[in-house]
Amino acid sequence: MMNERELHDGRSDGLMPLESLALNDVHSFADLLHAMSRTAFGGRQLGEAFDILLEMAGNPKCRTVLTLSGAMTVAKQGRIVCDMIDRGLVDAIVATGALIAHGLTESIGMTHYRYDATKSDVVLFEQGYNRIYDTLEMESNLNGIERLVRSVLEQHRPDDGVWSSARLCRALGQRLDELGEGPGILRSAFLRDVPVFIPAFTDSEMGLDVSTWAMWRAFQASGQDPASLSADEVYSAVPNFNPFLDLQQYARLAAASDEMGILTIGGGVPRNWAQQVGPYFDITNHRLGTRMRATRFRYGVRICPEPVHWGGLSGCTYSEGVSWGKFVSPSQGGRYAEVYADATVAWPLLMKAVFEELDRRGQSPGNG
Repeated sequence: MMNERELHDGRSDGLMPLESLALNDVHSFADLLHAMSRTAFGGRQLGEAFDILLEMAGNPKCRTVLTLSGAMTVAKQGRIVCDMIDRGLVDAIVATGALIAHGLTESIGMTHYRYDATKSDVVLFEQGYNRIYDTLEMESNLNGIERLVRSVLEQHRPDDGVWSSARLCRALGQRLDELGEGPGILRSAFLRDVPVFIPAFTDSEMGLDVSTWAMWRAFQASGQDPASLSADEVYSAVPNFNPFLDLQQYARLAAASDEMGILTIGGGVPRNWAQQVGPYFDITNHRLGTRMRATRFRYGVRICPEPVHWGGLSGCTYSEGVSWGKFVSPSQGGRYAEVYADATVAWPLLMKAVFEELDRRGQSPGNG
């Protein structure tokens, strides 16, 4: 005989009741996301992300890392990053080189265009247009970026003569501020002393710019005619660039942080490079006998459409990251939200709501 079910009421079990979204009661983006947090599915995820970002902003012990991948600057989301930096919501940025390079286009007064689907990609190549899905980056824009990078390399020099991505991004930000042509991620980062790291630096226009500059300098010093050289000779010159300077600078930043939060747009190399700092502390202690406190992320918000079942890092859950020592377990106070959405749709809504709520509270990040 089947036992009769014992029917519970959710409130008596401590469950949170949901509420229908009443748009007549919504008068701001912040109102909307507060209300969405009490709904379901993707709406609830975005509402929970809103709540976590507000807690991060109000936690004076928390340093926030923003990781960026995908064509966000080509997609015209770069001003959101500038606003976040300018408001003090970001303490470090980890990005792809392509994203930062395409952002430089706007900073030096150049333009991206909407793709005309009647033109073939062969024609686009011949006319100097580089297509990124539904948007065009002109090759002439990239030449303008190269001139900017070259001018910085010629006129700036690190004290020890060695470049890293963070050092170059800071120098570029300083030059953009001197030019004063417009807002830009690197300009805002320079003004707020926010380091910008590009782990896969050579996978970008900027990486190619630095490499061709180093080769040009080698040709100048040797007096060789580049047209007479073989590929082996051309590609033998190497820039004085050390990516481990970035790794150690980022580790020092994390070690000096009482708590850390991460906002990830997309995934890829920036996400993993930023998240691996906890395991880096662990293996340093294990292999070298040091006794550093392993700083793990307590907060995390991820906006990325990639599902977990593909097995890639971009789609892996924060729960999986706990197993690697990258994140604090929710049972120990970790708070995480994963928004499976196109960032160009969800991110502007989320940040507009955060800005509104912080303005309403008269709250500056980090002062509670």
